[in-house]
Amino acid sequence: MSLLPELRYPSVPELVATARALAAHRPGLCTLRQIGLSRAGRPLHLLSVGHARRAVLVVAGAHANEPTGGGTLQVLAERVLHERDLRAENSWHFLLCADPDGASLHVTPAPRSLLDYHLGFYRPAGPEQPEWSPSVLPPDRLPPETRALLGVIDELRPYLQVTLHGTDLGGSWVQLTRDVPGLAEPFAKSAAELHIPVETGASDAAGWPHSGPGVRVMPGPETGVAYPSMPDDARHSTWYHAHRYGGLTAVVEVPMWASDLVDDPAPHPAPAAAMRRLARRLLQDSREVERVLAEVLPRLDGLSGLDGPLLRAARWALGLIPGLAEDWIQRPPVDTTMAYVGSVDAFGRRLPLRAASMLLRVLREADDRAAPRLEELVASWCEAYGERFRARWVPLERQVEHQSRTVLAAAQHAREQAA
Repeated sequence: MSLLPELRYPSVPELVATARALAAHRPGLCTLRQIGLSRAGRPLHLLSVGHARRAVLVVAGAHANEPTGGGTLQVLAERVLHERDLRAENSWHFLLCADPDGASLHVTPAPRSLLDYHLGFYRPAGPEQPEWSPSVLPPDRLPPETRALLGVIDELRPYLQVTLHGTDLGGSWVQLTRDVPGLAEPFAKSAAELHIPVETGASDAAGWPHSGPGVRVMPGPETGVAYPSMPDDARHSTWYHAHRYGGLTAVVEVPMWASDLVDDPAPHPAPAAAMRRLARRLLQDSREVERVLAEVLPRLDGLSGLDGPLLRAARWALGLIPGLAEDWIQRPPVDTTMAYVGSVDAFGRRLPLRAASMLLRVLREADDRAAPRLEELVASWCEAYGERFRARWVPLERQVEHQSRTVLAAAQHAREQAA
């Protein structure tokens, strides 16, 4: 009998309850322990299954707005517990949620539309994100969630760390800190079987070498970055901490809504002109949100929302936009495919939409008179976003199954490489 609840986006308390049930069911194989506290005092839990010396660390909940990882982690933990072969050579360690404070603020019941998703949206500012904070903060200012994650890596010395990420709309792809030969084939096969497009030109991995379609290997520190204005360089994230022990990190991305426009390898007829057009729209959309923000700030002065995480995150996102638009205008495209320009198009819609959505939550809480106008803007942007990319919902079971298969394939092929 399965100990898992009905498959859906689980909350952190539900993840902890499931982990406790698994540990109680097989106490000789499973342990659940607290490895730290968040900034707000929420516990960080690690579930360990098996006793093999060689370790795999799986991290869920690094980004609050990417909820699929929690469900994937539950399915993986139970599968490892019940399949002896999976733990014969590896012990498995599951960080249930790297950012429980963020998870408490992003509201993801069962979104019926992109608008539902954005009305409850929260993604912290860069310095408050556990995996990204080392790229924007000095070591003595890292948040406790980051220090806890680094401590677990130091303790376990995993040959593979897998961090479970996602995107609101697009396709699936994998980012590797070191190549894992053989991974691209099972990844692509799984995506095809589950009708999930492979994102072959992800802007998140712009300019990185290909290991296979949708599988990218992060370049070394000697290589320049595609978007110099962006402060959060992946090469300074917690992903690289496993390298000091000979390990590597795989970042497995899966979409909530799929678009079949993100895997088109055909050359774009005019990529530089398209990038300039997308940059102009990005700046225009950003200014619309900035105007609302400038109007409401005097009315928010003195309210808790002014210094709260939602407004901090909205302003952080808006602050990235001018430099990013300049990168798109001034620098030649690092990729000239239809897939890449489409991914940049999605990224350009995503940033101001997220800022507007988080600002809207602040205005609703304050019962500000600008809230209905901003909600209208968020709704229109969500509709245009979905229509432009012909968004189709990926059933949660498929999101979880694809992410789970990719984790297991990464563990197998990385182990063969390390042997």
